[in-house]
Amino acid sequence: MTFSQRLDRAFFERVQDRVRARASEAGFDAILTDDPEDVAYLTGFFHHPCERPVAVWLPVDGGATLLLPELEREHAEAQHAIADLVAYPEYPGVVPPFAVLAGAVGAGHRTAGHTTSMSYARLSAAAAALSTVDLVPTDIVTVTRYVKEPGEIALHQEAARITDVMLTEGVELVTDALATGAELPSEAELAAHVGRVGTSTMYGEHTDVVVVSFLAGGLVYAGANSSYPHGLPSGYRLRPGDTFMLSLGCAVGGRFVEGERTFVLGEPSDEQRRYHETIRLAQEVGGHAIKPGAECRSANEACLSVVREAGLGRYLRHRQGHGIGLGMHEPPWLEDGDATVLEPGMIVSNEPGIYVPGHAGYRISDSMLVTDDGARPLTSYPRSLDDCVIPV
Repeated sequence: MTFSQRLDRAFFERVQDRVRARASEAGFDAILTDDPEDVAYLTGFFHHPCERPVAVWLPVDGGATLLLPELEREHAEAQHAIADLVAYPEYPGVVPPFAVLAGAVGAGHRTAGHTTSMSYARLSAAAAALSTVDLVPTDIVTVTRYVKEPGEIALHQEAARITDVMLTEGVELVTDALATGAELPSEAELAAHVGRVGTSTMYGEHTDVVVVSFLAGGLVYAGANSSYPHGLPSGYRLRPGDTFMLSLGCAVGGRFVEGERTFVLGEPSDEQRRYHETIRLAQEVGGHAIKPGAECRSANEACLSVVREAGLGRYLRHRQGHGIGLGMHEPPWLEDGDATVLEPGMIVSNEPGIYVPGHAGYRISDSMLVTDDGARPLTSYPRSLDDCVIPV
């Protein structure tokens, strides 16, 4: 049985209507965005961002216009983009791209909200072409993306299942090497292996695979290298006694999930046990703090307090987590400065970590779905140290 990654037309019509309603309430006549994730969210069109503008004009009185280069027209048609396509020949063009959009949407004074991620150059080009439109920054599309529909949640859940498969296969690569007496894999080899597992699983079991810049894989690091929170895989080869981390994830239908576990290769030292158990407990407490009605900052405080109370606060390098959806990292942020109230249908990461220079890093992460009465992890790979020790 195969799994289609494409959402139906009705989903995009509902999304567009929700954005229109919020835009109208805020006093806007339209919304303008060139954010690739917003474009995919509003129309279903996924593309490779480059210097050629791709943008959506969404008027509150109905309809949607997708501005794109002519070379992307057939691509958008093949993806059944839910918008009227308006193509320009090339960039920078004799007629600038946003002037083509202006001709399509017509003249007249209007106020349009633009997403805050628009670059200065793009915004200046849009303002020059749409000279009768007052462009005002807004987070309406971003906030609308917070709460996921059931169809999106199903995509996230499938991404979580594949992430669990990748974690399992990563561990098996190490255990198989130990069992056969082969050389242990390097970080880069382990990263390449889990990426192949994720992508082959996706293409083998899904139809209409949505290709995004990061499809499956992640960060793999061992020993002292793992003390860098976003360290990149290197040629370092795992060795007995190492703490090592598999920080993995994938995107199904363009919807991301991450799942991270920290392993110990061989009998853990007292130090390794202390660090790992502290993070496991912080993640457990943080998971219980993620619930409807709670502020993001309160969940972060509850989670990281466990680390501080264990006397390890000096090793903290980051917040509890972040929103996850069409972006691997997106708002809201589980951090002291974000008072966003959590709602059912939101998906956020729960990933406390500590990083001990010269020794290792310890991080456990699950993507959490906020439910009516709490939250549940979408990823299910075991978290305890006993389950994350690989005997040598």
